[in-house]
Amino acid sequence: MRLHLVSDVHGAAEPLRRAGDGADALICLGDLLCFIDYFDYDGGVFGSLFGPDAVARLVELRTARRFDEARDWSRALWGGLPDARTAMDEAIDGQYAELFAAMPTPTYATYGNVDIPDRWPRHAHAGVAILDGAVAEIGGLRFGFVGGGLQTPMRTPYELPESDYAAKVAALGAVDVLCAHIPPAVPELTYDVLARRLERGSVALRDAILEHQPALMFFGHVHQPLVARSRIGRTECINVGHFARTKTPYVLDL
Repeated sequence: MRLHLVSDVHGAAEPLRRAGDGADALICLGDLLCFIDYFDYDGGVFGSLFGPDAVARLVELRTARRFDEARDWSRALWGGLPDARTAMDEAIDGQYAELFAAMPTPTYATYGNVDIPDRWPRHAHAGVAILDGAVAEIGGLRFGFVGGGLQTPMRTPYELPESDYAAKVAALGAVDVLCAHIPPAVPELTYDVLARRLERGSVALRDAILEHQPALMFFGHVHQPLVARSRIGRTECINVGHFARTKTPYVLDL
């Protein structure tokens, strides 16, 4: 059985449409939405609504970790729209409709930290299994899925307290393959060399790996990792890649 895995799709609908070619199933580890495209300021929700100059300023503030100022700038932009809520909803739903339509059958998907879980059921077709704190049998193996991220100063849409995230990890029990959007809390797996910072990894994921030693652990979230794979005991932990940039899924043959 051949599986293709993607993460951090960030609006790349056409590449996603081809991501399942030649595979028996697609696994998507979240971050479907593109709010801010750091490589194309005309793209994403912000670029389409406010233009590249406004996005450039927002990126400048966030890159400098001036998050309060970035939020003030963002609020000012939204405040200038006659109906900001409707504009945001239409942009989000438009992206989700296109992205879920691009997913093959079957797809197994969990949320990323920039996703909005309550929007998924209205757009996902019958061939998409949405899994968060849940297990699916794929190719005779138990795959456990944990969605979302942990709380950070970025305040992205689906960030959870550590206790809530840990409860989802614990609900899986022992699995053969562990899948999450964020990495386990291991420095070399969480460090982004372009952003020059440690992204937030999960201690609960790391502890579950140490306890149960699944054969594999897959994740995304760190776009430009210091290392793309490392071992925790017998478990090989693999960053499946920043799909929005690579356009190439990770291939797993079972």
